[in-house]
Amino acid sequence: MTELISAREAKARIHQNQICALLDVREEGQFGEGHPFLAVNCPYSHFEQWVSRLVPSTWVPTILIDDGDGVAMRAAELMAVMGYTHVSCVDGGIPAWRSQDLNVYKGVNLPSKTLGEWVEHQESIHRITPAQLANWQSTQTHFYFFDCRPPNEYSKMCVPGVQCVPNGELAHRLSTVVQDDSTPIVLTCAGRTRGLIGAAGLNRVGLGNPVYALENGTQGWTLAGLSLLRGQTPSELPTMDEFHLSISRTKAVDLIEREELNYIGIDGFTELAHDRNRVVFLVDVRSATEYAAGHLPGAIHAWGGQIVQALDLFVGVRHATVVLTDDTGLRAALAAIWLRCLGYETFIMRDTLALDLSPHWRQMAPVPPIAPALPLIEPMQAVGLCQSGQVQLVDLRHSQAFRQLHIPNSIWANRANLDRIPRGKPLILCADRPDLAQRVAQDLQAMGLSVQGQMSGGVDVWREAGISLATSPMVPTDDQCIDFLFFVHDRHDGNLESAKRYLEWEQGLMAQLDDDERAVFRMPSERSVAQQTFTQRP
Repeated sequence: MTELISAREAKARIHQNQICALLDVREEGQFGEGHPFLAVNCPYSHFEQWVSRLVPSTWVPTILIDDGDGVAMRAAELMAVMGYTHVSCVDGGIPAWRSQDLNVYKGVNLPSKTLGEWVEHQESIHRITPAQLANWQSTQTHFYFFDCRPPNEYSKMCVPGVQCVPNGELAHRLSTVVQDDSTPIVLTCAGRTRGLIGAAGLNRVGLGNPVYALENGTQGWTLAGLSLLRGQTPSELPTMDEFHLSISRTKAVDLIEREELNYIGIDGFTELAHDRNRVVFLVDVRSATEYAAGHLPGAIHAWGGQIVQALDLFVGVRHATVVLTDDTGLRAALAAIWLRCLGYETFIMRDTLALDLSPHWRQMAPVPPIAPALPLIEPMQAVGLCQSGQVQLVDLRHSQAFRQLHIPNSIWANRANLDRIPRGKPLILCADRPDLAQRVAQDLQAMGLSVQGQMSGGVDVWREAGISLATSPMVPTDDQCIDFLFFVHDRHDGNLESAKRYLEWEQGLMAQLDDDERAVFRMPSERSVAQQTFTQRP
């Protein structure tokens, strides 16, 4: 039977120095409008797949929190089926949390973004304003300029003249793109975190070059009245020959020794993986291309900068053990420094492709239950049944996709709010993923509703079948779009007021922390920051 606990008990448990998980099972929009600092979003609409990834061991004490609407108990029942043995639910959900005057935070990736603010506060991160950088560009001042986000984010918008080399990759490949030890290096991201973390990481590598973070990234650039480029195709990452790889290895050895980080070999990893007192995540921080070409079994991929920027998308267990893998050790070492600051035990494995790791190293991994397949119904047949009034089409795609285009007379629903579906007619489901339709069908049948099947295809297939599609910019209403975060969502699309509010939110994170939340961060001592001689400053 699932245990009900108070909001204060849940907060006390997640802040203990013990393995624990706090999963917020509300949808992304609800989560982003206000959640506990250490809560990890695991929305009910994706629950089985996400929980097995975020909490990969069934013995982990796990706390679920919802909107006080009973969704957490439904999720707890699913976890029991999957073999989880220690699941609790917060009695009253987020409303009860708020009523106890406990902190709730807007936005996403809270610990990681707050880390960026801590790093700026604790260390000497040199910044350059957009106006100063634009002046450097106009006067043809020689400097190196890198965007430390992944390629997909770079393509959406970037500052003119910048080269895409994500955090971690830049330190690893630096000898191929920076030809001296005196020319300034400028880093940018979309806001603050990755630029600050990237600059702090390069400082630790021990460069002679002065390193700057562009103040407030692309958003700061637009707020200064400057224009961004959009739709740019990033160039391939600089290639590494054996000479440049050896430079990366040397820097890794120096950094690991200076930061007192931990190496681990295959035998040590196997011992960790079988330790019943640990939860182990194996993360490959090489580039996406390198990962796709071959990786250790069971390793998840995250760019070195992304595992720091958005840790809660990959690791859902507090005080877990994170083993980082790459080839030379440098990308892994930089990620390990910051994950350790967030309270995680970290280890580094190098030359991972040479290791012989059993694909069965994870013990008692949870397995999502398989839902029965649904009959597939051709689009024209489904639309005809709907138009004749014989069935109701239910669209389970994202709310914003429904607003843009959907089948006329269909209704939108999310797995977490199926009670808004009218009773009386058999249902045909539309979904991007067959497994989602199958799981929703199970939920609906448990509610006493009849599901005839799933409509095949998506928007492109529906168009090809000759179906006229409808648009509805305000249906579902904003309040009903629980899967979409409206909080400054258009800050990258020219809304300067949203950009201002977002940056104020980031810079205000530290002031909101209570004592327990401040204790999450374990900042390294200043001795580990390599001393630099700044030859040129803006």
